[in-house]
Amino acid sequence: MIISRTPFRISFFGGGTDYPAWYENHGGMVLNATINKYAYITVRELPPFFDYKYRIQYYLKEEVSSLEDIKHPVVREAAKLLNITKGLEIVHNADLPARSGLGSSSTFTVGMFHALYAMKNRMVTKRELALSAINLEQNIIGEAVGSQDQTAAAFGGLNLIEFNKKQTFEVQTLTISEERLLVLQDNLLLCFTGFSRTAEKVAKAQIKATPKKEKELYLMLEILDEAKNVILDKKTSIDEFGKLLNDQWKLKRSLTNQITNSDIDDIYNAGIESGALGGKLLGAGGGGFMLFYANKEHHQKIKESLKDKLFVPFRFEKTGSQIIYFSHD
Repeated sequence: MIISRTPFRISFFGGGTDYPAWYENHGGMVLNATINKYAYITVRELPPFFDYKYRIQYYLKEEVSSLEDIKHPVVREAAKLLNITKGLEIVHNADLPARSGLGSSSTFTVGMFHALYAMKNRMVTKRELALSAINLEQNIIGEAVGSQDQTAAAFGGLNLIEFNKKQTFEVQTLTISEERLLVLQDNLLLCFTGFSRTAEKVAKAQIKATPKKEKELYLMLEILDEAKNVILDKKTSIDEFGKLLNDQWKLKRSLTNQITNSDIDDIYNAGIESGALGGKLLGAGGGGFMLFYANKEHHQKIKESLKDKLFVPFRFEKTGSQIIYFSHD
């Protein structure tokens, strides 16, 4: 039996520039961090006593006799890519719901690859994991996804990730003091809007609009550069980071009309009116989690103004995807 544990991520700045449609022509960059909320993939060899060869449990349950009959595209295509011939039982569990803007789909893909590579006794690098997931999602399945979620899930940490025109990426861990990192972490609030959405629909609209939104995307990269400097300059208040989140949210919501709606705007405005300096909807848009930046003395007021919403406590994590259990028994 093998169990992989792979973190979800919070995307702060640069989202949208990690789509190949953008970075293959202009280069892209994101600033994100993984958190201590995880997806767990359990894989074991299925004994040959059943009427089926593969049993897969996620929000559906599949029991099939051939790889081609597996409906979950990631499970099916990852197993085919790695030439899995043994019978398998695969179970997926997660700390947070799918379609919530925290990169859950790519977290699943990275965790699945990690577990299946381990099943074949292969130790892979974080880069290999990220590239395997990016290739499967973008080129084999043909999903409208960027490249930051897979990279964050594989590497873990608070990172600046640069996507180059040659379809390569560089991961730079931001080197700041533990004290400063804690200030940033403690000033963040994660609020579930209550709306789930299919990210691909929103992403397709954004990708389609990309050629017409060069000015906005370049401005988002400039804001990211400012945010990086705020993080690294210990003389600058971390509050400036929150204000830049607000600037970026105004830009992001102008990219397509599917990123936000009146309900999401009401949630955001309630947070700002209660003391948040900034924030953003996480992920492609349309629903999921809202992130607020606010000094701790305002947290209770923000929660009271959104008392019908669920606030999820979290901490940053640094490990990325891990095999946390491995046994041949």
